[in-house]
Amino acid sequence: MRFPIGPDAIRFHGAGLRRPECVLAHASGLLIAPDWTPPGGVSLIAPSGRVHRLLATRPEPGIDLPVRANGIALEPGGTILVAHLGETRGGIYRLHPDGRCTLVTDSIAGCPMPPANFVAADAEGRLWITISTTRVPRALDYRPDAASGLVAVHEGGETRIAAEGLGYTNECLIAPDGGTLWVNETFARRLTAFPLAGARLGAGRTHAGFGPGTFPDGLALDETGALLVTSIVSNRVIRVAPDGQAETLLEDVDPAHLAWVEAAFQAGEMGRQHLDTAGGRRLANISNLAFGGPDRRTAWLGCLLGEAVAAFEAPAPGHPLTHWEAEIGPLAKLMETA
Repeated sequence: MRFPIGPDAIRFHGAGLRRPECVLAHASGLLIAPDWTPPGGVSLIAPSGRVHRLLATRPEPGIDLPVRANGIALEPGGTILVAHLGETRGGIYRLHPDGRCTLVTDSIAGCPMPPANFVAADAEGRLWITISTTRVPRALDYRPDAASGLVAVHEGGETRIAAEGLGYTNECLIAPDGGTLWVNETFARRLTAFPLAGARLGAGRTHAGFGPGTFPDGLALDETGALLVTSIVSNRVIRVAPDGQAETLLEDVDPAHLAWVEAAFQAGEMGRQHLDTAGGRRLANISNLAFGGPDRRTAWLGCLLGEAVAAFEAPAPGHPLTHWEAEIGPLAKLMETA
């Protein structure tokens, strides 16, 4: 397949999803995506395309419903970590295959956690958590000067700030050698690389900056060392080479829609209305990318507004994440019934 590709090369999988913002792919063919169907949880999407909803039907005391899953992470045994994007409060919850929902953390350095955007586990079991903004409502930080985002790390039962003053932190990704944490700063329009040593982050540097129409959200790594970045609004997938050079692999947006959003952003007037309207012919505000398929060349796309998971064939296989061949326990049986 030649790149860049057009929207007609996109295919879809699953149906009836509710805000599948972040999709995970497993070697078994299982896809997992957030699901905002009350009381909230995730959708399990079988290779057949059938969907099973795994919802938080048994929350432990103190967890307020609905659970608004944004970023998710798959753990060995089939439990799923959920970054809760509440209206004013956040947390990291653990969703069990039987519908139990338990608390991992809902505070940072002893203070209530703001709405949580994303969660990723490293090889040592630490959790890396992004908080896009501390402003309420969060749309107040859809601005070029956004600087209240942070990265937190959860280890040994405690959660602390690892980096702050960021321009709307979104997805993060840990390098295979454990030496770098990459973070998308959506409204600062940059992909930032932090040196990583254990649970400590060094000073960040800009690995790639982006221009008009690009709002970096999702992040994935392929086997060539390139990072694939998804952009909300413009429905772009951008390949960032190891040297920071960027090329667009995919775009699906109406130019007039993009100009409307860009003008509002530059004027400091961007709001929910600019994200709650899909400007693509086929794509509905893509926000995430996960490599899957037998050869890990299927690029699955999470989205804010669609009801299915879109996909295209990537130029190189994706690097396998830590959960790729993890034992999924009861999820395998649930997938069979989907």
